[in-house]
Amino acid sequence: MLRSAWREGPAGGAAEGAVIVSVTDFTSDSHRDLPGIARDGFALRRRWPDLDGAVGMWLWVAPLARRCGSVSVWTGRRALAGFVRLPEHVAIMDKYRDRGSIRAVIREYETFDAALIRRDADAWLTPDADHCRAERGAPRQRG
Repeated sequence: MLRSAWREGPAGGAAEGAVIVSVTDFTSDSHRDLPGIARDGFALRRRWPDLDGAVGMWLWVAPLARRCGSVSVWTGRRALAGFVRLPEHVAIMDKYRDRGSIRAVIREYETFDAALIRRDADAWLTPDADHCRAERGAPRQRG
């Protein structure tokens, strides 16, 4: 998995108290869509310093698995909802929605701890051995 550098938002230096973390995982149906998805994601990332309530974010890609996504940190649910409604974000989602599958998780943390958030996001994004076996049709191990 390849990750971008941390991109701090306007609330990054003053992140005190609870934060909301959104982790997204898009699996493309085709390798040929990944360059466009990455290009659009990085274009949207350039808006980051202007987004109210944005603490920071990482983009990530696993090219061989046709997967990509983000880990974004917000001051609250209202800030995250504002981002989700941005016309640029809506356009990207509309463009690629039928070209793969997406899953996401939103978690709340009592304080901003970049290392903990990244570790938790990586654990959620990394398939466990049982998940990998299930995808290959192998039986799950018990005990």
